[in-house]
Amino acid sequence: MIDTMGISPDAVTLSPLKLFLEADLVVKAVMIGLALASIWTWTIIISFALKIGKTVRENSAFEQDFWKAGDIDAFYKARGHEKLPSARVLASGVAEWRRTTKGRITDRDGARQRLATAMHSTVGHEIDTLADRLNFLATVGSVAPFVGLFGTVWGIMRSFTAIAAEQNSSLAVVAPGIAEALFATAIGLFAAIPAVIAYNRFSHRLNKLEGRLFRFSDAFHGELSRELEKDPI
Repeated sequence: MIDTMGISPDAVTLSPLKLFLEADLVVKAVMIGLALASIWTWTIIISFALKIGKTVRENSAFEQDFWKAGDIDAFYKARGHEKLPSARVLASGVAEWRRTTKGRITDRDGARQRLATAMHSTVGHEIDTLADRLNFLATVGSVAPFVGLFGTVWGIMRSFTAIAAEQNSSLAVVAPGIAEALFATAIGLFAAIPAVIAYNRFSHRLNKLEGRLFRFSDAFHGELSRELEKDPI
C-alpha cells in the first residue's frame, strides 16, 4: 500500500534525530534554540520548585518562633540576620523603629507610616527577587510556539520548493520537509507547555507567600504601634 502511493520506506520511519539531521539550516537553528530553551526551562522549574518549597517552610518556622518569643530584641539579635524574607522584613522594621525612637517622637502617625512603608517595601523587594527568573518562563511560554511555527512555515515552504524543482507532487517529495516542519512545532510546544504551567503555578505560590509576608509585617507593625503609644511625646 505504501509503495503504490509513492512513499519511500525512509519517509515513514524518520526518527527525531534523522529529522533534525536532514532539516534545513534555518529549521535546525529553530530546533536547537527551542531545545536549549526547553532545557533551561526545566532547569528553572526544578530549581525554583526546590527553592520556593524551602523558603515557605523556613519562613513559616521563623514566624512561628518569632510569635512565641517573649523578647523581640533578643529574638532579633539571635535570628534577625537570617537570609529569609520574614527575617528581612523583621530587620527593616527594627531598623526603622530604632531610627524613629532615637530622638523625641513628635509625630506618631508619621512614625507608623514610615514603619509600614519600610516593611512593605521589603516585602515587595523579596518577592521581586524570588520572581526574577520566572520572567524567562513567561517569555518561553508566549514565544516558543511562534518560533516553532516559524520553523513549520519554513519547512513547508521548502517542501513546495522541492515540488517546483522536481515537478513532482508525490508524498515522497514533500513528506520529509513537512515532517521536519511539524517536528519544529512539536519542540516549540514541548518547551512552551511546561513553561506556562510552571509560571502559573509558581506565580500562585509567590502570591500566597507575598500575602503571608504582608500579614506578618502588618502584625509586627501592630506590635510596634502599641509600643509607640507607651512612649511620651
